[in-house]
Amino acid sequence: MRAIITVVGRDMVGILAKVSALCSEYNVNVIEVSQTILQDMFCMIMLVDVSKSNIEFTQFSAKCESLGKELGLSVNAMHEDIFNSMHRI
Repeated sequence: MRAIITVVGRDMVGILAKVSALCSEYNVNVIEVSQTILQDMFCMIMLVDVSKSNIEFTQFSAKCESLGKELGLSVNAMHEDIFNSMHRI
C-alpha cells in the first residue's frame, strides 16, 4: 500500500530530515519526494510505501499530524487511493 504525505508551512532547517526520520521509525519507505520553497513557505509531497510499516496506518497518520503540530507545520498522510480520488477531475 502506498500513501501520500504532504507538508506545508514556514520554511526552516530540518523539515525533510524530521519527516524522513518519522518514516524510518515506523518502517515506512520513502519512494519519491518533491519539494519547493514558495517565498518563505515550504511545500513537500512524499510518496511512501507503508506495506511493511510496523504501525497501523491510522496511527502513522496521527503521528504525522502530531509532528506537524510540534513543528508548526501541516503534515498529513493519506492513502494513495483517497488522494487520487480527491484530485480526479
